[in-house]
Amino acid sequence: MQRYGRVLRLFWGTAIAAEMEYRLNFVLSAFTSLGNLIGSLFGLFLFYRTDYTFEGWSWDEALVVLGVFTVLQGFSSTFLGPNLNHIVQHVQQGTLDFVLLKPINSQFWLSTRTISPWGLPDILFGCLVIGYAGRRLGIEAPAYFLGAVPLCFGFISLYSLWFMLGATSIWFVKIYNVTEVLRGLLEAGRYPMVAYPVAYRFFFTFIVPVAFLTTIPSEALLGRVELVWLLGAGLLALALFLVSRMFWQFALRFYTSASS
Repeated sequence: MQRYGRVLRLFWGTAIAAEMEYRLNFVLSAFTSLGNLIGSLFGLFLFYRTDYTFEGWSWDEALVVLGVFTVLQGFSSTFLGPNLNHIVQHVQQGTLDFVLLKPINSQFWLSTRTISPWGLPDILFGCLVIGYAGRRLGIEAPAYFLGAVPLCFGFISLYSLWFMLGATSIWFVKIYNVTEVLRGLLEAGRYPMVAYPVAYRFFFTFIVPVAFLTTIPSEALLGRVELVWLLGAGLLALALFLVSRMFWQFALRFYTSASS
């Protein structure tokens, strides 16, 4: 673990140093993130501008969901996108050969090789929205720690799904559209699941587990989540992570390398 920790510090230190050569990009990214947040708030406001509310969700409670979604979006832009989207390029260009020859776990290398600070504004703005809504709702500090647990499970679940989609490039090579479909489905997480018809709730809970990414962490933070859903979020994250590891080992059996 210490060895992997040192490698991770080297990876991220080098990546941040390279990205900081273009500091203006961070400012532009912050404005873009702010614009996206304003657009999301406006979309939510359109539902609540009259007396209409999502069943069981007040305006401030819906803001918590939006804040969690924004944090998740920032996590994806910071850690997942810069790494997992490049799996396709490694397969196309044959550079996956060099990754497999390194004396380090290939999944770890592909998942953590770089980091993009341009997603940090989304994480910051998401936390600010959650903090603002939490203050209005009178949420206590322990509730934030409770909400962070299923949120971390959500990070693991999202990573695992994204990595498995990236691994399919060994067979299909060009899968950019598939990852964009996943991004589109995740957009449903900006609203509580009760905002959707029953069929959609089932789909976003048991087929594409969007509910476990945003709604369940929000309910945990609000102190009204059932224990079975917390356990379900943990088991789902563990299962998806283990499946992603097995799927990667399975996919590598079909990788013929650039030289063969």
